[in-house]
Amino acid sequence: MKSVALALVFTLCLIASTRADLTLVQKVEGAGQGANEMTIKIKGDKARIDASPKLTTIIDGKTGDIANLMNDRKTVMRISAEKMRAAAEMIGKFNANATNASKGKLTPTGKKDKVAGYDAEEYVYETPNFKATYWIAPNYPDGAMIVKELQALSSDLWQSNNFRLPDYRDFPGLPVKTVVAAGDSNVTTTLVSVSKAPLDDAQFAVPKDFKEIKVPEMHFAPPGEKAPQEKPGAPASPKP
Repeated sequence: MKSVALALVFTLCLIASTRADLTLVQKVEGAGQGANEMTIKIKGDKARIDASPKLTTIIDGKTGDIANLMNDRKTVMRISAEKMRAAAEMIGKFNANATNASKGKLTPTGKKDKVAGYDAEEYVYETPNFKATYWIAPNYPDGAMIVKELQALSSDLWQSNNFRLPDYRDFPGLPVKTVVAAGDSNVTTTLVSVSKAPLDDAQFAVPKDFKEIKVPEMHFAPPGEKAPQEKPGAPASPKP
């Protein structure tokens, strides 16, 4: 699941709002896990990411709210845009490198190769916290249209909160393969297929029989300081 989680973070940075119905199927490998297939569906202002049969994420591009569906348990955890921003800001405070590092630059290496059957050119994007290698296929069928749709996506939530990720508008074509190295994790994502077939609105709604669970409160403190204590009488925070 670690590879799925890392790939999901980078995918979330690209998704918020678009106009056409799109379905992207990707193969995700790495971080000590076997190959996993991830499906991304986009319709209007909604996006759905099936990271695995057990986990689905639904994003409302208008509000920025996220619903995480645990399919095997039939439960849903909703996270508001405000909480996402607060969590990202808190992460930035604890990561001095991310806070102080300048944003990287998408740079061509001049290397070319066949990737997933398409001619592709290598680009790299590197910061002190991670390195990403993108293989971009300038002649992918309908690639210009797909990239245009993706370029319309708003990544302000992530870009403003120390993640230092590349903006999709910087991409000169459609990435068909991405290799992300962050710490000890290496995750490879390969585009398998793209479809423009119409999508049912029901796929972007939380099933009525799913039970809602609350997001646990998390308390952090800068190095050398104690984390805030629970108030007397308040229920103890759940243990991980």
